[in-house]
Amino acid sequence: MNLLHANDRRGQYPASWYAATATPLAPFPPLQGGAEADVCIVGGGYTGLSAALHLAQRGYDVILLEAHRVGFGASGRNGGQVGSGQRQDQIWIEKLAGRENAHRLWNLAEEAKGMVKSLIADHAMPVTFHPGIAHACRTEAEVRDAHAYAEKLRRDYGYAHLEPLDRDGIRRLIGSSLFNGGEIDRDAGHIHPLNYALGLASAAAKAGARIHEGAEVHRVEPGAKPIVRTDAGQVRCNQVILAGNGYLGHLDGHVAARVMPINNFIIATEPLGDRAKDIIAEPVAVADTKFVVNYWRLSEDNRLLFGGGESYGYRFPDIVRTVRKPMLEIYPGLRDAKISHAWGGTLAITMNRMPCFSRPAPNVLSASGYSGHGVAMATLAGRLLAEATAAQNERFDLMASLPQPRFPGGVALRWPLLVLAMTWYSMRDRLGL
Repeated sequence: MNLLHANDRRGQYPASWYAATATPLAPFPPLQGGAEADVCIVGGGYTGLSAALHLAQRGYDVILLEAHRVGFGASGRNGGQVGSGQRQDQIWIEKLAGRENAHRLWNLAEEAKGMVKSLIADHAMPVTFHPGIAHACRTEAEVRDAHAYAEKLRRDYGYAHLEPLDRDGIRRLIGSSLFNGGEIDRDAGHIHPLNYALGLASAAAKAGARIHEGAEVHRVEPGAKPIVRTDAGQVRCNQVILAGNGYLGHLDGHVAARVMPINNFIIATEPLGDRAKDIIAEPVAVADTKFVVNYWRLSEDNRLLFGGGESYGYRFPDIVRTVRKPMLEIYPGLRDAKISHAWGGTLAITMNRMPCFSRPAPNVLSASGYSGHGVAMATLAGRLLAEATAAQNERFDLMASLPQPRFPGGVALRWPLLVLAMTWYSMRDRLGL
C-alpha cells in the first residue's frame, strides 16, 4: 500500500474546504522522457516549492516532480497555523543544544514566520495572514507553565508578543468553559494553506522552475550525477532534494527510519452566521494542550474549521466521527451544526519532534518531519536547502546537527511500536492525566 494513493484519487485534491475555496492554478504538465537540470526536487509541498523558488532566483535550472498536484499533501490540508519558535519549546532546546544554539534556532524560526508573511506580500498571493494564535490550557498547572514561559521568552529572547490569559480571558476569547487559562501570540497567525502552496508554485514557476505534476518518483539513484526516475521519464541532475515529507515512502531508508508518517483530520461546519462570535470572539486560531492536539479557527465565511484525532495506518477512519467528538467536548452547543467538509492528510513526525535535515546520500539533501509545525519551518527549509545547494551550509548544518534518533525497530517495526506509544498517550488524554 502506498500513502500517495491509499485515501485519495490520483491527481485530485481531497474534498476539503480549502480545495473548495482555492484560487485556481492551471495544472503543470507531466514529465515525459528524459530531462536534465542542476537540481531535481521530489515533492511539491512547502519545502519543495520554497526550494524551487529560492534556487530559481539564484539562477539554478530546477525541475520539481510532484506525484499528484502541488500542495496535494499536508501543505494543502493542514490547520493553517503559522506558529512562533520551533516545534519544541526553548527550554527543551536549551537543554539539548545549549543557549547559544538555542538562540540561533529561535532566530531561524522567527525568520521562518517572517518569510511566510513576506512571501505572501512580495508575490501578491491570494492569501490573508490573520494574526493571533491562542493556546488554551486545561489545567491550572499548564496555565502557570504557559505564563512562566511567556515571561522567559520576553526576558531571554526579547519576544513580547505573548499575552497571558486567565480563566475569564480564555473563556471570553474562545467561548468555552473547558479551559483554565492560556495565552495568545499576537505575532503568530493563520492562513489558507492550499492557497499559500499554490502561491509558492506560481512564484517558483515565474522564477523559472520547471514543475511537473502527475510525476510520481519511484527511484532515486545517487552518485556524481544522480538520476530520478518516474514511470514516464527521468531527470539527470547534479543535486537531488527530497521533499516528500509524509509521502516520501521508501525512496530513502535513512530518512524513513527517522521520519514517521501519521494521519490527522479536519472537519468544517456549515456557516455559523451570528453564532460564530460566540465560538471565537476575534479572528484568531486556537490550539489546546492535549498530546493529540485539537486546533481550530473560523473561516472567512464563518465556518468552524476544527482539527483533531490521529491514525497510524494507511486507511483513514470515519473522519466526521473522529473529529466531531472532541469538537463537541469543547463546543457542545454545536451539536446541531451540520458538517459540510471532512478531510484527512498525512504529515510526518520525528522521535524528538524536531525537523529532520540530512544528507542521506551523495548529492542528495533532505528536509522533513516537521511534526505539525510545518507551515513556516517547511518554507524556511526550502531556503536552507537552496543555501546548502549553493555551498552555504552553516544554517542547514545547524538544523542537521540536532540529533535525530531512529524510530525503534527501524523501518519495518516503527509503525506498530509507534501505535502502542501513541495509544498510551491518547489514553492519558482521555483520562485527563
